[in-house]
Amino acid sequence: MAGLTLLLLWAAYDLLLPRQSDLRHFDPKEVARIETDMWRSYYERRQVALFLQLAELLRTQYGMPLLRSNVVAYSAAKAAFVFKDGTNRVDYERALPAVTDFYAAIHRVSTTPFDTNRVAKLELEWWIIHREREKYGQADLALSLAELQSAIFTLPSAKFAEHGRLRAEAMLLRDTKWAAGHMSESDWSAIHELLLRSWQDLWTQVQQ
Repeated sequence: MAGLTLLLLWAAYDLLLPRQSDLRHFDPKEVARIETDMWRSYYERRQVALFLQLAELLRTQYGMPLLRSNVVAYSAAKAAFVFKDGTNRVDYERALPAVTDFYAAIHRVSTTPFDTNRVAKLELEWWIIHREREKYGQADLALSLAELQSAIFTLPSAKFAEHGRLRAEAMLLRDTKWAAGHMSESDWSAIHELLLRSWQDLWTQVQQ
């Protein structure tokens, strides 16, 4: 009984105790590494791996404690695979509640306030633009990625143009290689390099 009580107290402490984290203080190298791994897990439909990688990202870069990072990672992984199985905008928008839950949890620990609903919609919008890239194009994808960071950090979207461009380029490189029927380790290395440059640029912009 005492052990169960301690476990419940720990869970309550982990989930409910207020935490504060400055979203500007992240390690771009680690974010790029984890994001590259997450992309591989997503496209290879390795749901458990994606979940664990998301939880790692939330702990190491957003300052979330162990149990909370896993609960929030579940929302994000659920959103990703609901979206992946969709075929049109109505299907895709079924992922929005889980995306909103994800950003609401980040908002609760962020020292910089942002509009949770707007950020969640912008997140889902770039997913849709990427999925329907033949309709929208690379420039629209890059702009949507910049607008997402603008909403999170409450800074002009122009500051994140390079971040958006590089991240979009990484996505489209993966798409092109995948469509050709083969993704090599050198391809993933090139994608990682683009993501690293993208997150390094974002880090620079939010420090100014």
